[in-house]
Amino acid sequence: MIRALRILASNPLSLFGLLLVVLIVLVAILAPWIAPFPTHNGAVVDFAFANKAPGARNWMGTDLVGRDIFSRILYAYQISLTLGIVVLAIATPIGTVVGLIAGYSGGWLGTVLMRIVDVFLSIPPLVLAIAMMGVLEPTLTNAMLAVTVMWWPWYARLVYSVARSEREEGYVLAAEVIGANTAHITFREILPNCLPAIITKMTLDMGFVIIIASSLSFLGLGVQPPTPDLGSMVAEGARYLPDSWWLTVFPGLAILVAVFGFNLLGDGLRDVFGVDE
Repeated sequence: MIRALRILASNPLSLFGLLLVVLIVLVAILAPWIAPFPTHNGAVVDFAFANKAPGARNWMGTDLVGRDIFSRILYAYQISLTLGIVVLAIATPIGTVVGLIAGYSGGWLGTVLMRIVDVFLSIPPLVLAIAMMGVLEPTLTNAMLAVTVMWWPWYARLVYSVARSEREEGYVLAAEVIGANTAHITFREILPNCLPAIITKMTLDMGFVIIIASSLSFLGLGVQPPTPDLGSMVAEGARYLPDSWWLTVFPGLAILVAVFGFNLLGDGLRDVFGVDE
């Protein structure tokens, strides 16, 4: 842990990414207490302050019905982080198990599993998510399901490549010689050596999940109003550019900051774990 912190600290960009991620997580958790207008995360109207430019009362301005954009961005971070965490918490174990079995077993089983993975990977991720959301009701739960379906194959492919290289290592051969079963070798011997690559990819993927989720919301297929979501806020404000620029610019910057922070942190973790590009 101390060595990891030293490596992160030696890279200013990675340290900056860590600080951004910590800040985003904190403001999302503390949104009900630090948001200037906590009730503006729902169906609230205040036409006296509708469509106001940034000022002393509303730092990032207000939307078309008078809701404070800064407060809504804080709550939107809750949605984005929740979606990212749930998607990766489901997709990562599924992809990891498939990749481990295919990588260690090989043969016809590995071939069949990886051909299934290739079918999913052959479809552009956003297209697959849009197709699913076109059939399902546009809710947060269904958005998580759509993104999860398109995300697990990437972990299967990653773990498969690592497992294939590790199965010929001495420690795996030694475990086979002493009679260890397949489950023990797969999950107790090979899996720990896959964790650095998995953790690094999860950190990088948090930013990509936020982008995909925001894209679905931008198209009207994700989280629905009045729930605050960064993608839907950008879509709503895009119709009023350039006059009411703050409606789009600040939610867009919020997406940029989140993705930038997770990418910088992921690059730092790659250096910490020594994961190849």
